[in-house]
Amino acid sequence: MNENNLNWITNFIWGIADDVLRDLYVRGKYRDVILPMTVLRRLDSVLEPTKQDVLEMKATLDEAGITNQDQPLREAAKQAFYNTSKFTLKDLRSRANQQQLKADFEAYLDGFSPNVQDILDNFEFRNQIPRLSKADALGKLIEKFLEPSINLSPNTVMNGDNSVKHPGLDNHAMGTVFEELIRRFNEENNEEAGEHWTPRDAVKLMARLIFLPVADQIESGTYLLYDGACGTGGMLTVAEEELKQLAEDHGKQVATHLYGQEINAETYAIAKADLLLKGEGDEADNIVGGPEYSTLSNDAFPGHEFDFMLSNPPYGKSWKSDLERMGGKDGIKDPRFVIEHEGDPEYSLLTRSSDGQMLFLVNMLSKMKHETKLGSRIAEVHNGSSLFTGDAGQGESNIRRWIIEKDWLEAIVALPLNMFYNTGIATYIWVLTNRKPAHREGKVQLIDATQWYKPLRKNLGKKNCELSDEDIQRICDTFLAFEESEQSKIFPNAAFGYWKVTVERPLRLAVDLNQDSIESFRKVCKESGEEQLAKLVNEAAGYLGQGPHNDFNAFLHSFEAMASRDGLKLTSKRLKLLQNSLARRDETAVPVIKKVHKAGKAEANPLNGFFEATVSGKSCVVEYEPDTELRDTEQVPLMEEGGIEAFIQREVLPHATDAWIDESSIKTGYEISFTRYFYKPQPLRSLEEIRADILALEKETDGLLDEIIGRGEI
Repeated sequence: MNENNLNWITNFIWGIADDVLRDLYVRGKYRDVILPMTVLRRLDSVLEPTKQDVLEMKATLDEAGITNQDQPLREAAKQAFYNTSKFTLKDLRSRANQQQLKADFEAYLDGFSPNVQDILDNFEFRNQIPRLSKADALGKLIEKFLEPSINLSPNTVMNGDNSVKHPGLDNHAMGTVFEELIRRFNEENNEEAGEHWTPRDAVKLMARLIFLPVADQIESGTYLLYDGACGTGGMLTVAEEELKQLAEDHGKQVATHLYGQEINAETYAIAKADLLLKGEGDEADNIVGGPEYSTLSNDAFPGHEFDFMLSNPPYGKSWKSDLERMGGKDGIKDPRFVIEHEGDPEYSLLTRSSDGQMLFLVNMLSKMKHETKLGSRIAEVHNGSSLFTGDAGQGESNIRRWIIEKDWLEAIVALPLNMFYNTGIATYIWVLTNRKPAHREGKVQLIDATQWYKPLRKNLGKKNCELSDEDIQRICDTFLAFEESEQSKIFPNAAFGYWKVTVERPLRLAVDLNQDSIESFRKVCKESGEEQLAKLVNEAAGYLGQGPHNDFNAFLHSFEAMASRDGLKLTSKRLKLLQNSLARRDETAVPVIKKVHKAGKAEANPLNGFFEATVSGKSCVVEYEPDTELRDTEQVPLMEEGGIEAFIQREVLPHATDAWIDESSIKTGYEISFTRYFYKPQPLRSLEEIRADILALEKETDGLLDEIIGRGEI
């Protein structure tokens, strides 16, 4: 069927909404009726030739007492669905009584097979029937869909002279009509369209990015495609079309099986209905969804592996409820999200509960094929936060680290702004595979495609541009060429990694035993019930002198002797009071010793906090108490020549000679900064240009003050 006929059918169905529903529904709710009715009319017309066979089979099965009737009824209908009610839509058109029509229509719906019931339930279509019936619109609606001027049947409608009145609508054409209706309704409701529907131009690009690199390696056979946030299923069906066309261009024949999961009930119903309308009933059974089917907490395909995967998960959406269902952060044992990596048997990939988008990528990575020639290829859309959020050791950074250290990340493509319907933020396509070609091994390509687009004549929500075929081809050519250019940068994997290192400096304390300090300390001790300690400090002022005592170690040694003499044990609580409430920080004071190592038990290594010192007249190795107020962190690039030590020697020690690093704190992190690699600073304007602008502005405003306050003499 040609495109004009398809447009005519689409426009006719689109017009039914205005004809029948205008005063009954707001425009944003038209689809609640039109989409399920389109599905019903198509299914009804497809089932019509075998209607009697199905009724006879139903009677036979009932008579034989067979309860599992689904498969034989499918066979009788010669479809992946059936209807066992005695009615067709044509039987219902003649009902004059609205109550009878409502009852018969509900009986008609109840006769459909379980897979169609699932679609109707998730459309919540039965909830619309009382409203339609009460407004006397149900009969009109059925009448409109039975209008002889359109043909939603796969069978040709003939004129009386045996000429063709309406060609049959094959499954592909019906799918095209349905998808066009979905597109229009999504654009009408553009405030929510981006949640469930990815623009076709973006999907075509994603599909080509995963198929083109292996175009010559695709053999005739069966391939499995998966989308863990499939929405209305458009991403899967577009990818299927691209794969089949590519295979055909290379003289291959491929079969595909589509798998998807979607939590939103309506969009899940649309996805499943779309496949049924295309004659892909078995594929429809592989689309799983509804409110109980969150991909993160209720994986519908555990243990499954797929050849090609692509998805546009929700950005910035909380997954706290999923987290709770999975046992909380400390209770999650899901092998998708807690894995073994680099010797860590419980390497956590769990992100902040406020944004779960990267977990959808982890879910797909868990479903890669590892034993096949092509392995698996993945394309997923993310916003900018996936590139850099999460500190070293946190979930987002751990995911980036795992992916890059596994050498799965091929490329990231920065898309133009305002590409999607409900957001104008920056978006990026991540391209991954576990079968990198040799020339890409150990490397990641970043592509800046932000300026490759065609403006739309009219905004669709926040979408004001699209990728033309030329733009898509340009991006794919850049990807396949794998060469450095202004828009393409290639980096070794390690370029995105860093060590996060905690840098410590010693605590330096001085003690003043003047009257003000003693009085202040006495008040603190009274609140803590340590008046005896305060009394001893007061005595120490006379015994040790007012100070200041710039060596807290020596002061404490002397004070301990006094306490021992008076029978006062210096508990950890009392020592803490002395350190926090009596002593004060002084950068000229001697560092406070935390631990003294016996001779031969430790080697001096100032960079790691082991310092040579003299204690009680003996040389030894000590560790100093770190000053938490001076604690800092440094990010050391993994590609730093000489590693962490060289970086600290060059960047830290010249400014803080007493600093050391806490080896136990070292964590590895990864982040990717497009701005750093593609930022183009604007050249400063010359002084001549600035001067010319100032003079022009002065000329424009000359006399303006007089005009404002008015001319004339005071």
